[in-house]
Amino acid sequence: MRIAYFDCFSGISGDMVLGALIDLGVPIEKLQEGVTSMGLDQVSIRSEIVKKNGFRAVQVSIDHPPEHAHRHLHHIEAMIDAGERLTPGARTLAKKIFALIGAAEAKMHGTTIQKVHFHEVGAIDSIADIVGAAIGFDHLGVERFEASPVPTGRGSVRIAHGLVAIPAPATAELLCGAEIAACDIERELTTPTGAAILKATVSRYGGWPAMRLEAIGCGAGTMDLSERANVLRIAIGQTDEPASGDVAVASLPSEADRVTVIESNLDDCPPEDVAGCVNRLFEAGALDAFQTPCVMKKGRSGVLLTVVCQPGQATALEELVLRETTTIGVRRYQAERRKLVRHAVTLTTPWGPLRAKAVELDSGRRRMMVEHDDADAVAKRADVSLAEVRQAAAVAWGRRAD
Repeated sequence: MRIAYFDCFSGISGDMVLGALIDLGVPIEKLQEGVTSMGLDQVSIRSEIVKKNGFRAVQVSIDHPPEHAHRHLHHIEAMIDAGERLTPGARTLAKKIFALIGAAEAKMHGTTIQKVHFHEVGAIDSIADIVGAAIGFDHLGVERFEASPVPTGRGSVRIAHGLVAIPAPATAELLCGAEIAACDIERELTTPTGAAILKATVSRYGGWPAMRLEAIGCGAGTMDLSERANVLRIAIGQTDEPASGDVAVASLPSEADRVTVIESNLDDCPPEDVAGCVNRLFEAGALDAFQTPCVMKKGRSGVLLTVVCQPGQATALEELVLRETTTIGVRRYQAERRKLVRHAVTLTTPWGPLRAKAVELDSGRRRMMVEHDDADAVAKRADVSLAEVRQAAAVAWGRRAD
């Protein structure tokens, strides 16, 4: 399996990713052809070798006519769909990156992904950066992505909405689930485009993975820092892990992270105690906790107690299981988790407000799930059925989507 590792020692941005990919051997002509085929025939991608604090790297510049367009997601997706020189894999990854940015912006501004105006990230140079990155990774045949902890920098930066703290709001939202590295540099090291590329691809954050290293590409940023070289390294290599057969880039806007799973088999613990333990696990911050019936040795009926939690919670929750049940041991392992991008919404019904969760699907489509406790409380208060409450919520959701 081919793996790519983002060494984000000095942050990450779209142009740094493009520079590293060109340094890895992705033909700049291929990037240019892909961008031009989207109707951007006046856009020119240039690269040059520069030195940052004495280290060689490739710096990319995007030349284009002045513009003042503020695009919506459907405008950008239409441009990507029109790109006849884009492969299905590159097209899917590019659309996923933009969908993640749209979801982050929608959450920050309290609107829907369809209504979000792409300002900085909707500019021609950012579109070229994102589409070029998708073309490059597809060209290299990367099947898995990992990254180092990410420094954001500190201070403030001016965006279309005024002066904001670093990391910018959208950048911070996109970095949820990533590992952040401490950094005292008063500059914006990680941009929304760079954060979105990481969120769309990376399945693990940490040190360098085990691999047969093939090549390293160095992409230069635009800053000259006294503390460190403003360079992103992307390492490409092979692992002995067999490909799963599902190597296509996921099309649904989603987030990836790692969780800890704790398990214990119980055949001599009163069911009331198991139920109480599950309740206490949730109170202690577990992401999920449940019991599954099973048949244990000597044909005894038992349950498999399973706890899902953030890695930093594992020890405390293990001790809770050991203390609250009759088990004398637990198992622990790490698991990769993928979840759809979601945000909370409030729907207006004839009986008052109702909370719900909305998830983003492909092509801007969304799905809504009513919070059951809210729906149940409304149904009891209004003396109507749950079905009527859900139907009213669906009508309100339809009006909101329009």
